[in-house]
Amino acid sequence: MKKIILLGATGSIGTQALEVIREHAEDFEITALSFGRNIQLGEKIIQEFQPKKVSVLSKRDAEKLRGEFPKIQVVHGLDGLREIAQTEEGELVLNAVTGSVGLLPTLDAIRAGKTIAIANKETLVTAGHLVMAEAKKYRVHILPVDSEHSAIFQALNGEKRSEVDKLIITASGGSFRDKTREELKNVTVAEALAHPNWNMGNKLTIDSATMFNKGLEVIEAHWLYDMPYEDIEVVLHRESVVHSMVAYVDGSIIAQLGMPDMRVPIQYALTYPERLPLHFKEPFDITRYGALHFEKIDFERFKALKLAYNAGKIGGTMPTVLNAANEIAVAGFLNGQVAFHNIEALVENALNRHDVIEAPSLDTILEVDKTTRAYVKTLL
Repeated sequence: MKKIILLGATGSIGTQALEVIREHAEDFEITALSFGRNIQLGEKIIQEFQPKKVSVLSKRDAEKLRGEFPKIQVVHGLDGLREIAQTEEGELVLNAVTGSVGLLPTLDAIRAGKTIAIANKETLVTAGHLVMAEAKKYRVHILPVDSEHSAIFQALNGEKRSEVDKLIITASGGSFRDKTREELKNVTVAEALAHPNWNMGNKLTIDSATMFNKGLEVIEAHWLYDMPYEDIEVVLHRESVVHSMVAYVDGSIIAQLGMPDMRVPIQYALTYPERLPLHFKEPFDITRYGALHFEKIDFERFKALKLAYNAGKIGGTMPTVLNAANEIAVAGFLNGQVAFHNIEALVENALNRHDVIEAPSLDTILEVDKTTRAYVKTLL
């Protein structure tokens, strides 16, 4: 039985991970978990899975849970999250938290020798050079949970990296893929959250609509697979059936296809290198699609993707600024403080004013993240 530490249990990825674990209760055990403010759902999860340790965001919620579950150790805040990530009774940490808050717990888990299943792309975007260096130092596996990176991971299995020509990441285009930039000026939060294919959390769905999500994935792929940005291509694929592809030097392209269901890459990360059955309400039937479509990306229409590529190529602290500015801008949009089309403008503003620091230390990254967030908040 594999012992799992789940960070972000009440979020979209976390709850779907629990579905996988529930379906294969004989194969997995949740030894520790964390969640933020969703105390009602968190209580139900604790009752069902009976972890030994739990971390929540606030001290008040921690005290409440200690009264309800006296046999469970309950901690709180960032220190609590970091403690949970290092829980001795746990061999794999599934990092499903949202935002750069996932960075320090990931580094802690790596240093504790845990296998990392990473759904928190902001960790690699913010400090990919540090995370991958630590993983190499401690001989820890980083297993991707994003559907796109899981697809690439599977398409690379058994192949020589020296024979890879390029990585091809597919993008649905999000909620507004057929709208012009002019038409984006009056879109609502509800419209932005209506993704045509995927069931994801609010922040990720907005990132999909702007295409910042795909930009973050490009930077993440650069670190996960040690690929130059020139060899990472993004293509528009409306059906979300091909989750990504790898092109080889002989002209072959290997793709991973499947339902647009996050349980598939979640389960693969949890079971790797094995596979287990996964039950669907409706099995994947490729014949119902008839045709699959792929289009070149218009970088002027999807400016967020262009900003991400540029930030990644510059490197240093620039991706940290990109991520921090985007997190605050998206929160502002969800709170009604920012128009959708101004999310890009806020991020670009932060990037343009930043003096890049090459090969930043962890302390430098945390400081740049903090000051960027403070600056963008003044613009809301």
